[in-house]
Amino acid sequence: MLIGIRREDKNEWERRVPLVPNDLKELKEKYGIDAVIQPSKIRFFTEDDYRDAGVEVNEDISKANSIFAVKEIPKELFLEGKTYMFFAHVIKGQHHNLPMLKRMMELKCNLIDYERVVTEKNQRLIFFGRFAGLAGIMETLHAYGQKLKLQGYSTLFEEIKQPYEYGILENAQEGLRRISENLKIIGFPKEVSPIVVGFTGYGHVSKGAQELFDILPHITLSPDELIRDYEKIKSDNHNLYKVIFKEEDTVRRKNGQFNLQEYYDHPELYESKFEDYLPYISILVNCIYWSEKYPRLVTKKYLKNVYSTGKKPRLQVIGDISCDIDGSIEFTYKVTKPDVPTFTYFAESDSFKDAVQKEGVTVMAVDNLPCEFPRRASMEFSAVLKNFIYEIASADFNKSFNELNLSYPIKTALILHKGELTEEYKYLQQFINAELK
Repeated sequence: MLIGIRREDKNEWERRVPLVPNDLKELKEKYGIDAVIQPSKIRFFTEDDYRDAGVEVNEDISKANSIFAVKEIPKELFLEGKTYMFFAHVIKGQHHNLPMLKRMMELKCNLIDYERVVTEKNQRLIFFGRFAGLAGIMETLHAYGQKLKLQGYSTLFEEIKQPYEYGILENAQEGLRRISENLKIIGFPKEVSPIVVGFTGYGHVSKGAQELFDILPHITLSPDELIRDYEKIKSDNHNLYKVIFKEEDTVRRKNGQFNLQEYYDHPELYESKFEDYLPYISILVNCIYWSEKYPRLVTKKYLKNVYSTGKKPRLQVIGDISCDIDGSIEFTYKVTKPDVPTFTYFAESDSFKDAVQKEGVTVMAVDNLPCEFPRRASMEFSAVLKNFIYEIASADFNKSFNELNLSYPIKTALILHKGELTEEYKYLQQFINAELK
């Protein structure tokens, strides 16, 4: 049994690995699984770290039948008949990855997608979500501090760095603790109070973002309390205000009462009501799962209407951790990287400018945020993934789908089997056909 690990090359910031040296050493000792990894100059764990764990470092990983990565793989690098496991980003029919999927089909590859490794209750098992939240809130608060500075306000938020500048998560936590203690004493300008931070969603991403945010002095309000008590909190310049928005807070049924399962199954019966809360929110941290069938949270039309009244929206910064292009945040028009993590949208002219700007709504849209905390993110990811390696490495993928001896989570995540879409993913053929036209 030999597995391969490819280098990450989507961009120069991608320092994560799917499997860390210690876990590969454990797999070798426990199951006799060998590993070969491609060299990389940017990977957090060094080539010597892997060699010390008994892993071969070699450009050529073609000897391995199962190949693991984090991000998408360039379509020209796939090898015929191999089994691949990575974040494929195809289950929504994402246009930009359909050529990759089609190439894998031509080469009769097997594709296992981390995003679809789930329990029978559809709970994800392998994810970087917490670290997307941890890094995302730091990027968002950093952008907010820079925006206030451009507007002439000197605040302690200026001291918040980008996540990668801290090196490791523990340094970021300590940095926020120092700022928190000073905020309790100094506060921030009353002109910007109250600072209301809205979190959409309550899953792993949102919990990760809240985990660091909660270090800062804050008071939690429900969405209804935010509107009801807003006048009372306007003078508070020593606390931030946290509001968590669930589905029932963001949409209403066009006729009748809200029902969560019905909303998932028939979102066409619902419309957005999130605009009711936007006039009160300073920072929005977007952590929801979204596809085109669901209503948007923030639209271009809403912001344009606000400006047409002669007012400026209170909303200053959006941390769009979900990062869906033209998605729940309609003006997320591109993804960003940590070197320029933000762009600013000007609703009046429907235009964009890179980086934080004094006016407009600034959007943070880094799509691989966990790479900014590569060590801890990789270790926690690997700690779960290693439990599935033996069954993948030892599986006979030449057997029929029904005969495959795979656990429920891995079999559910098998999008391609010998180059064919498995039953649950047959719907992707319509996207592929449209791509070919």
